[in-house]
Amino acid sequence: MSTARLVWLIAMLLAAAPAWAFQSRVVTIPSAAMHKSLEATVVLPDRYARSNAADRFPVVYLLHGSGGDYTDWTANSPIGKLADRYGVILVMPDGGRESWYIDSPVDAGSRYATYVGTEVVAYIDMHFRTIATKDARAITGLSMGGFGALHIALDRPDEFGAAGSMSGAVDPRGCEDEPGIDQVFGDPARHADFWNSEAIVEHARSFASAHMALMIDCGTNDSLVHSNRMLHARLVELGVPHRYAERPGGHTWKYWANAVQYQVQFFAAGFRRNGNSAIA
Repeated sequence: MSTARLVWLIAMLLAAAPAWAFQSRVVTIPSAAMHKSLEATVVLPDRYARSNAADRFPVVYLLHGSGGDYTDWTANSPIGKLADRYGVILVMPDGGRESWYIDSPVDAGSRYATYVGTEVVAYIDMHFRTIATKDARAITGLSMGGFGALHIALDRPDEFGAAGSMSGAVDPRGCEDEPGIDQVFGDPARHADFWNSEAIVEHARSFASAHMALMIDCGTNDSLVHSNRMLHARLVELGVPHRYAERPGGHTWKYWANAVQYQVQFFAAGFRRNGNSAIA
C-alpha cells in the first residue's frame, strides 16, 4: 500500500470513529498529603471538545469499591454514554485497594479523604473546564466507595452540593471481617471510638445542616441492605430530604452498572435546577 493511500485510510478511520472514543483519558494526580501520585480516569462529554473555551461543565466524582481502582467504572459500566447524555465530566480517582477513603488514624500514609476530597478536586478544576462550585459538583460510589462518597461529602459540605451511595458500606462496624479494613481504621476493640465516629448512620443529622442533594440505593439481595435501610429510616426520622431506592440485585457490577445511570440522572437534574448544567 502506498504511503499516500495509508495516510488517507488512517484519516478516514479517524473521521469515522465516534467522538466519545477520544473523550476518556487517564491523568496522574499528585498528592502532597501522601507524597505520591495516583492515576484517575476522566471521561469528558462529547460536547466538551466541540464547545468553546468559555463553556464550563459540572462534575460527578465516582469512587470504586474495595479491591478496585480507577479503571473499574469504565471497564464495567456505560458511563461514557452518561457523560454525553447529561453533559457532565465524570472523574474516577484511584482510592487505593482498602483505603476506605478516610484519613487513617493509624496509617499516616493513607490520607485518601484529603486526596480525593481536596487534592483531586483542585487538580480537576485547574486542568479542565469545570464549573468550580459546590452546586456543580457531586460525589458517589459503590460499596467502600459509597461510604467514602458520603463521608467525604459530609466532611466537606462546601465542596459538594450532592452526594450518593450505591450498595454503600454505610456502617463499617459491620465490615470488620473485610480484609485490610483494620489497617486503616485500627483494631476494632482498641479503636472502637473511631469506628463508631465513622459510621454514616451516626452522622445522619449532619445531612440536614449540609443542605445537599442526597441519593442512596442498594440491591434487595445485598448483605449491606440492612444498614442502608437503617440510614434511610434515620434520615426519614430526622426529616432530611433524600431519595432512597431498592432494586432487585446483589453486590455485583450488574447492579452498579444499572444504578449509576439513576445516580448521574439525579445529579444532572440537580445541576439543571441550580443553573449549572451544560445542557439547556
